Amino acid sequence: MNWEQLLSLKRYRDTTKRLRADQDDTRLGFEVDYDRIIFSSAFRSLQDKTQVIPLSKTDFVHTRLTHSLEVSVVGRSLGRIVGKKIIEKHPQLSVTHGYHFNDFGAIVAAAALAHDIGNPPFGHSGEKAIGEYFKTGNGKRFKEYLSEKQYHDLTHFEGNANGFKLLTETKNGNLDGLRLSYATLGAFTKYPKESLPHKPTKQIADKKFGYFQSEKEVFRDIAKDLGLEQSGKDGDIHYKRHPLTFLVEAADDICYTIIDFEDGINLGLIDESYALEYLIKLVKDNINTEKFHSLTNTESRVSYLRSLAINTLIQDAARVFIENEEAILAGDFHDSLLDRSNYTAQIKDIITLSIEKIYQSQEVIEKEIAGYKMISTLLDTYTKAIENAVHGNTTNYDKLILQSFLKDFETENKSTYEWLIQLSSEVAALTDGNALRTFQKLSGTKLG
Repeated sequence: MNWEQLLSLKRYRDTTKRLRADQDDTRLGFEVDYDRIIFSSAFRSLQDKTQVIPLSKTDFVHTRLTHSLEVSVVGRSLGRIVGKKIIEKHPQLSVTHGYHFNDFGAIVAAAALAHDIGNPPFGHSGEKAIGEYFKTGNGKRFKEYLSEKQYHDLTHFEGNANGFKLLTETKNGNLDGLRLSYATLGAFTKYPKESLPHKPTKQIADKKFGYFQSEKEVFRDIAKDLGLEQSGKDGDIHYKRHPLTFLVEAADDICYTIIDFEDGINLGLIDESYALEYLIKLVKDNINTEKFHSLTNTESRVSYLRSLAINTLIQDAARVFIENEEAILAGDFHDSLLDRSNYTAQIKDIITLSIEKIYQSQEVIEKEIAGYKMISTLLDTYTKAIENAVHGNTTNYDKLILQSFLKDFETENKSTYEWLIQLSSEVAALTDGNALRTFQKLSGTKLG
């Protein structure tokens, strides 16, 4: 792979080639991507989606929106640091093509901003709830109407693939979608493969899948333009990662490792003495002990250590990328950047404690159970109403559902798979609060 192709400014349905040298430096093409994402309704919905605690009553706790903003800030720093080194190493990018190190920062920031945009309500349990509805719930009835790959898309519903769907879809065939640059879309796609065949390996890009069958041809076009190497054979559409994806992933890893941990401390789920010990181990080479001991409360001490920890991991992740740039460009680098970090042991300790004290806390588990019930009820009600309408067996109840909750949902000229994946995507687009209110209305426990 080469940087000239990987930094493509092309957008869906472009008829002429976009050149970096022709861009207005006051608003770069990659910065336009960031702007379009932040003004989108899908991004705004992240303000009421779970990061750590579902339906939290505490203002301090991060939502997917605040988390995404923080990841984009870290991603921008990573992109600029790495971009500066790449421009120095490959001066033709600047001299011949007009690229600047800020372009790298802008691409990574935009992709990082969108990295959670496809996640359903109630966090990863929301993904599982959608998948299990089709795998073991009433949604099993659709299996006979779907190909193996289409069914797997539904039974293993993936927020990353749904995010790619949201970022690339157009409305009614018109050019009123987000139309992001191919470079940003490539950097966004952590798992550049379809859901099947699923062959788990130790390679980081094989962990999940990055696009549904409904967007298969869209991704194929993007991969071709970017020059992403295909590693699969026959029907196995599997590509090498866009190099900047490693930076997007690292930004996310840094933020959820450190900031989720900080949330747990401030919520009282993690004892301060444990927390400070774990963070100090991570930043012991950079800490100003005099300044640290002058801080008088938990929040200020944790905030100081959090800032140091994030900066420490940014610098180390950038180092790993730069040292392995050739292997990354060749598609031969198969770990996350933090897996090669000098601080792997400290990161592992923090994540282990977070899993025990935060992600598996009673409050989180109880709300995830409720989330399963809500999502399953919504999917069951909606699929039955649409299915009956398609087959001409609509009941009065179905008509009421179609006229209210599904009044804008289109099924005309759509296959069973197409309307099922679109419906699942729309349920995934609900916020935690909207899912709860809709469930209450369908259950008859709340009116209006």
